[in-house]
Amino acid sequence: MGERDRGYHHGDLRAALITASFEQLAEVGLRRFSVAAVARRLGVSSAAPYRHFPDRDHLLSAVSAAAARHLRAAILTAADAAGDDPAARLASVAGAYFRYVVTTGAGLHVIYAQELYTVPDDDRREHTRALMETVLDLAFTADVPSYQQAVALVEAIIAVAHGYTSLFTDGFFNRGALSIDTTAARAVAAAQALIRAEHTS
Repeated sequence: MGERDRGYHHGDLRAALITASFEQLAEVGLRRFSVAAVARRLGVSSAAPYRHFPDRDHLLSAVSAAAARHLRAAILTAADAAGDDPAARLASVAGAYFRYVVTTGAGLHVIYAQELYTVPDDDRREHTRALMETVLDLAFTADVPSYQQAVALVEAIIAVAHGYTSLFTDGFFNRGALSIDTTAARAVAAAQALIRAEHTS
């Protein structure tokens, strides 16, 4: 073990790599994400991450599993905070998604990244499945009549939330100096409009 690597015990470095990966994603995004940059962030040798993850995709797979788990928890917390109204609980998904992604950089584009589909990772599959089941359950509770309509509505809500996330991180709202809270509220309001449209169509 190199001198710079001695600050981490075996399990600690694995967890630190995942945490640093979120920080890296939040700063540079998925396309510019690299294992070498994560290692530099932690002050370990460029070889150190490969003792835990054989390649970039395996590290991203672990990040995906953690992101799915954390995002699901954030969605459940937001739904509970929204109260008993099923439509409000479903709309809260947009705010929870926006808040999570602007702080971590790990949206569904990371959680369901195309390159991860060939990585055999049961932990990731379990958490990504639980995430989508949770969001679909919120849609069914909000009286969306069919599975196909629930999927389409959830897709639209996430697309709106991801759009607000992209615009916020790209600086589109800088002129108005919108806060995270204000922008999250706008994402929720847009989701509520989609849900109302679904119920009146």
